[in-house]
Amino acid sequence: MHRLLSIFTHKILTNPNYTLPKQTTSFFLSSQFNPRTNRLGLLRVISYAPLNRRTADPEDPSNLIKEDGVSILSQMWIENFREPDRIVTNLTSYIRRFELWVLAYQKVCADDMGAYMPRSSVQRSALEDLLALRNAVLDGRFRWGARLEFYIKSPKDKTEYESLSKRKIKTILTTTQPSPFQDKLVQEVLLMVLEPIYESRFSQKSFAFRPGRNAHTALRVIRRSFAGYLWYIKGDLSTVLDGMKVGLVINALIRDVRDKKVVDLIKTALLTPVVTSNDDGVVKKKKSRKYQKKRVLAEDEPKPDPYWLEMFFGFAPEEAEKLPSWGHCGILSPLLANICLDELDRWMEGKIKEFYHPSKSDVIWNSPEGEAEQGNTSWPEFVPTSGPDKTRKMDYIRYGGHILIGVRGPRADAATLRKQLIEFCDQKYMLKLDNESLPIEHITKGILFLDHVLCRRVVYPTLRYTATGGKIISEKGVGTLLSVTASLKQCIKQFRKLNFLKGDRDPDPQPCFRMFHATQAHTNAQMNKFLSTMVEWYRYADNRKKVVNFCAYILRGSLAKLYAAKYKLRSRAKVYKIGDRNLSRPLKEKKGQSPEYHNLLRMGLVESIDGLQYTRMSLVPETDYTPFPSNWRPEHEKALLEYISLDDPKTLEEQRRCIMDQGLVSPQNYISMLVWNYKKSAVPLDQFTFVKSGSSDIERDEQLLLDSIQDNLENKTIEEEEKGERFCVSHL
Repeated sequence: MHRLLSIFTHKILTNPNYTLPKQTTSFFLSSQFNPRTNRLGLLRVISYAPLNRRTADPEDPSNLIKEDGVSILSQMWIENFREPDRIVTNLTSYIRRFELWVLAYQKVCADDMGAYMPRSSVQRSALEDLLALRNAVLDGRFRWGARLEFYIKSPKDKTEYESLSKRKIKTILTTTQPSPFQDKLVQEVLLMVLEPIYESRFSQKSFAFRPGRNAHTALRVIRRSFAGYLWYIKGDLSTVLDGMKVGLVINALIRDVRDKKVVDLIKTALLTPVVTSNDDGVVKKKKSRKYQKKRVLAEDEPKPDPYWLEMFFGFAPEEAEKLPSWGHCGILSPLLANICLDELDRWMEGKIKEFYHPSKSDVIWNSPEGEAEQGNTSWPEFVPTSGPDKTRKMDYIRYGGHILIGVRGPRADAATLRKQLIEFCDQKYMLKLDNESLPIEHITKGILFLDHVLCRRVVYPTLRYTATGGKIISEKGVGTLLSVTASLKQCIKQFRKLNFLKGDRDPDPQPCFRMFHATQAHTNAQMNKFLSTMVEWYRYADNRKKVVNFCAYILRGSLAKLYAAKYKLRSRAKVYKIGDRNLSRPLKEKKGQSPEYHNLLRMGLVESIDGLQYTRMSLVPETDYTPFPSNWRPEHEKALLEYISLDDPKTLEEQRRCIMDQGLVSPQNYISMLVWNYKKSAVPLDQFTFVKSGSSDIERDEQLLLDSIQDNLENKTIEEEEKGERFCVSHL
């Protein structure tokens, strides 16, 4: 547009005979705006005339996006961590924010389609449907578990529900269907709003279904805090994860959230029945399928789904196998389970403080508060031997629906605590527990938790030799060591579940026929990913090398039997002879192939085959014994707390007071003094000289600056007087 205007004015000013178009002739009727007589007036009109810009559509839903959704969520996290004990009553204002709905749409689309969708790629029709869903939620018109009528559908859902037949409609209404796309959106928005509120309130003793915490964190806390405990109570409360009464869940929810709209949404999600298939008594006829000959995939064909993903989830420990799913809550269910079980965590924290009785004769844990760091903090799993009067101490940890309590004291104390715990669960959760569901075990028997065994090893003093050559060793140990080792029995059980081996005492690898139709390179790559996962899972186990080497032996033997059957090599020994120990060389040779494999690989004519990892124990990395702090928090919580402390004016005032007490100068004060000195007296001041002279007293630093300013003013006054005298003499 600007380019056309410049060309138009250039033609008028350079050519007086230029004739205007008919549309613009009527505009310049008067002599004041005649381009031939008043060219300056034309320029003024063209310069100040408003351009025809594209007006914004007031009905466009993108106009409601005033702020970034991530910044809104960040502000929510900061506010809740700044005031973690306040009762929240204004969550509807956050649900009204359209930015959160767009962010939820992006997240659900990423989970549903497997690719992230930027905000600029969201279509206007999708935004309009999303706005209709938001208004339905706010007006109370939204219904959970809709099957045929939707406010918004998934981008990959192309089904025309208006043209479906009656048989298909009946199938949709009476059989189990995945959660609707609009339900996932509402669940995501509710999770965004509720998670920062409860994460600031949750106990530090729970580690499941929470951001920044996982099974590894629980194992490191056990290694750090459970050393020296003799009796352990292991409880299974996983029946709570199957479902609770709606009244108990709502009562736990309204302790901190008093927003009626949010509470009613969650209540209806719990009360709305979930339609599932009812196949009891119905015998379905088996359809005979024609046999299809399977073939080996070519190199340019797409590979099958990664097999290692299924194996990884198959290796989940017993405590992490069950994921709560309550009604239509979906991804809200784990959060609601933690909200309900948080009462148990708070109750146990109170019991820990009541149970603590320090003893002055104990080597460690003898402070009255019980919070001080004592003992060898760099080796927390070692507890030195104490006298007969030991400190009574207790600790607790929860992962999902499984709890672990360590008691340092007599067994009678552990039995009393178990009785109180049974009464509390019966009163709060209506959960009937008995002594068998909460067994009390001694540390010498080994405590199984998260597929790791907690056991105790006695540390004896070093040997001393006598003059006659004999050895003297004290039968009394100097302390005990808490050992966290991976359970080889559980590992064998998981491999047997995946049909990788048979037998218990002498496990024999079985061929992995599921990978029969994949190439050797693809099969080795999938098994390497699985081995890397196992190495990371057993990262903090004392026997990490041993258990990972066992996993590598099972997988290598399974692949060797698979390749022997696939390429007709008869035995594993022949497979290892051709393919090497790590199976990195090709086992199938083409006829008439003269060049060697490495020459073909260098020319790019064959696919590279990665050998299996960790075929020797020396290749397995060492156990990670990095010290774990007692007051550990996830990185995002550390950043939040640090931001809140720095944003507090009291923190800045304390830092200034500390600087003044120590006789130091802050960089801001030094720069301000330096700039003031340059402006007033134009005397440069060296930073080293300033700091050196002012390292002891700030007042002396200021006096130095004032003296330099006074000297400069006196010098200026003398110079001005001399200039005045010279001016008078020259004037005379």
